Order: sequence, then C-alpha cells, then structure tokens
Amino acid sequence: MSNSNYTADPMRFCIVGSGAVGGYYGAKLARAGHTVTLVARGAHLTAIREHGLTVKSQLGDFTVHAPVEDRAENVGVVDVAILAVKTYSNPEALPLLKAIVGDQAVALTLQNGVDSVDEVATVVDRRRVLGGTTYVAAALVQPGVIEQTGTHRHIVFGEMAGETPAVSERVREIGEAFKSADIVSEAVADARVPIWEKFCYLAPFAAFTGAARVPIGPIWSDWTSRRMLIAAFREVEAVARAEHVAVSEDAVERIIAYVDSIPPTTRSSLLTDLQQGKPIEIEALAGAVVRRGAKQQVPTPIMSALYAVLKPHTRGTPPNLRI
Repeated sequence: MSNSNYTADPMRFCIVGSGAVGGYYGAKLARAGHTVTLVARGAHLTAIREHGLTVKSQLGDFTVHAPVEDRAENVGVVDVAILAVKTYSNPEALPLLKAIVGDQAVALTLQNGVDSVDEVATVVDRRRVLGGTTYVAAALVQPGVIEQTGTHRHIVFGEMAGETPAVSERVREIGEAFKSADIVSEAVADARVPIWEKFCYLAPFAAFTGAARVPIGPIWSDWTSRRMLIAAFREVEAVARAEHVAVSEDAVERIIAYVDSIPPTTRSSLLTDLQQGKPIEIEALAGAVVRRGAKQQVPTPIMSALYAVLKPHTRGTPPNLRI
C-alpha cells in the first residue's frame, strides 16, 4: 500500500536502469511522493512517456507518471542515483552516473555480485558510493509494464568501508524514504556482509542452473548435483572469508535451508537470459568468484569449471546455437 501520510522531506531519486527491478522500486518511490526520474531507452522509454509506468502486483496495481529520460544531462539534481541495470550494461550505464551524481548526491548500486561498488567508484567518488542487494521477483512483461510475482520487496544496503559499527545518517535517511514507499528496507552499517552472503548463494545457483539448462529442482533432487552445488557454496564462502568479510558462521547452512524451501521450478535470471539468447552476467557472478579466489589463493575448482562452460555465452547466444 502507498503511504499517503508520509511527512518527512521527499527525496530526489534517479533510477539508472528502469527495467523490472529498478522500474519497480522507482514506481513505488514516485507513488509515495518522492521526486523520481527514470532512465530508460527504446520502446520502454516511449511507453512510459505516453502511458506512464504500470506495476501489476498482488499488493495492488498502479500507474505512475514520472519523468523519464535517456540522456543523463537532462536528469537534473538528485539526492540518490540507484543503479539497477544488469552488470553487462555497465559500460553504457556508468558514464550516466558520472553525470548525475554531484557533490551532494550518492550512488546506490543494487546490482548482482560483489564487483559493482568498485566499478561505480571508477566514475564516482568512492565516498559517495553505497552498496546494496535486493530480493524481489519482477519482470518487464511489455514496454511500460512491470509484473511483480510474489510480495517480496526487500533492500539491504549501507556503507561499504566497514569502518563504523553504526548505520550512517545518509543511509538511515534513504532507508526512511524506502519505508515510506512500502519497500521493506534494512539499513546496515556494513553492506559487504549481506552482499557477500547473497553472493555465496547466487553465484553457484546461477552457474549450476545455467550450465545444466534446468531450474533448481532437478539439480537439488539429484544427490551428486546437490553435493557439488553445496561444495560450490562453500567455495564462495571461503573466498569471502579470505577477503575478511564477516559472513555468518552458518551462512551455508542457511543457504541450504533456503534452497530446500524454494519451488523446484525456480530459475536464475542468468538461465532465463541464456535461454533467450541474451548476454549473461557470468563475469559478475562465477567470473568474480574465480578472479577473487585466484587473488586470495583460494581454490575454486567447481566455480572455475562452470565459468569456463558459460563464458562463451557472455555476449549472448545466436538462435542456431541455443539448446
């Protein structure tokens, strides 16, 4: 539900990548009274300009008419720029952030993987970069229309330096803005922990489902595949600890319990993109595990093998080569 009683000062957001995830959160923020500019392109941009951005959800359908741009110089001053494009679009998206994030703004990345903050920091002052991770199931079903499946809409985010035990004031303020928009928000002092804990699950889950070309059910129900997937979770956990990220002691056990609970038809977005011939986020997921493991001298044999299998599909797969 929207929060029409929100009385704190509205914030100014720009959503860089207003597809399924970014568009969903941007629409929620706009409906709550915040100033939101969407960055989009092509037919999606045209549809939003002509008809607004529609969200279809079990929580209620709604349409917002927020400004939408395809050029960063037209966005104007913002408080927060949210980066929500797929990581393989960063060469086009990061220059937009450079133009949008001024001396008073911050960039919050919600991208998959653990490399995003470093990549954003190549174009934005690192002191202005926040890290986060999100849990939401949404799809762009047609230009200008986003469909949310389920009701999860959870963002965990915070500073990335890990130098303070307390949540910073700017993180707290953004968290309040999220909550005003009916976005379940968890502001943390050190965002590296939740980002890496999700990564310990996501990188192997995406790699296994992508390489096998099946959802999680057939993998999890086969003892050999299940055992190797759990070993891959532990490979990523070992890399996290080598990088001095304090993931919880029971991180893998909690991942196992989570996989036990999800529908056997659950697919990774990497698998969906792969089957549609689109580029895949293999570099941000398995590739990052392999590179960071090599740097820390942590063996990652399972993730390395899956990375090698999927790497040829990085930029997409022509129709005549799809399985």
